[in-house]
Amino acid sequence: MAARHPLHPALVHFPVACWSLATFADIASLHFGERVWWMGGMLLLAGTALALPAMLAGLYEMTRIPAGSPAMQAVYLHMGAMLGAFTLFLTSLLLRAQQFQLHQPGNASLAFDIAGFLALSVGGWCGGQLVYRYGIGTRGG
Repeated sequence: MAARHPLHPALVHFPVACWSLATFADIASLHFGERVWWMGGMLLLAGTALALPAMLAGLYEMTRIPAGSPAMQAVYLHMGAMLGAFTLFLTSLLLRAQQFQLHQPGNASLAFDIAGFLALSVGGWCGGQLVYRYGIGTRGG
């Protein structure tokens, strides 16, 4: 029987990288200006778009976890944190997009970026628990 390779862990690297870099770019734009905040906005857009297939793959992978598994609590924490990160980064993006044009992030957008990064960190830690503690997505899980 061929080994099964879950799609969700392969897809999550893209939104995680985009959102993390967007947060740092937006903060750096306070010093470096328009080129950096424009890049941050594009990274927010890419991360938000790339999160959708990652979330769908995660929902599918969740159906493969046996009912009553002790991993389900970590699954729900992971899912909640990542949905929170998605919502926070989407809000940041919407705050700076007017008439399909990106604008410099204001204080509210920066606050949503930072909150999104914190939620992303919690969700990533929970995802690590699923793999390394519970063996989800591995040959043993």
